[in-house]
Amino acid sequence: MNGAADLGGMMGFGPVVPEPEDHRFDAGWQRRALALTLAMGAAGRWSIDEGRHARESIPPPEYLTSSYYAIWVRALEDLLVAHGLVTRAELAAGRADGPGEPVRVLRAGDVRAALAAGTPYSRQVASSARFAAGQRVRARVMNPAGHTRLPRYVRGRTGTVVTVHGAHVLPDSNARGAGESPQWLYQVRFDARELWGEDADPASTVDVDAWESYLEPA
Repeated sequence: MNGAADLGGMMGFGPVVPEPEDHRFDAGWQRRALALTLAMGAAGRWSIDEGRHARESIPPPEYLTSSYYAIWVRALEDLLVAHGLVTRAELAAGRADGPGEPVRVLRAGDVRAALAAGTPYSRQVASSARFAAGQRVRARVMNPAGHTRLPRYVRGRTGTVVTVHGAHVLPDSNARGAGESPQWLYQVRFDARELWGEDADPASTVDVDAWESYLEPA
């Protein structure tokens, strides 16, 4: 969706100032926000793509004025309500009105192994890859109402396939509960000048992982 989360190439937001790699949290509640999000993700009620879409769906004025983990908390609240695990009244009161639904529990002793194992999203498909490494492709011009992983700044731009990753779950479909719909996934390299114009660094490139339906032959 063309929401506030898709900020690539947007002006007026100031420079990106990276924090030290070992700096994770500014306050204790941020640790809890991360833990709650991971624990509820492990409960299996929604996919990672639906979780991302929940964050993207926060109204732009709120999204752009919220911190990273505040966005996570707001999205988690929306997901919990949407899946019937809590009510808005319970969230406002800060307590449950009754027993909650049973969910799969991620216990503290299992967290390290679960995170190390990850969740595979590669799949087998019957069709052959439409594109090959070295082939020139164009990112489609698209304006979906739902979740997509194709950033606005590459739409309509031409790049080169660098790697064929194999078939993977399509986030656009999975985010709305419409099935995994796996497609071939490609690493596509775009020259900076193709994206940003003649003032861009001629030596710079941007790589984007793009599903097959995002692309067309150049």
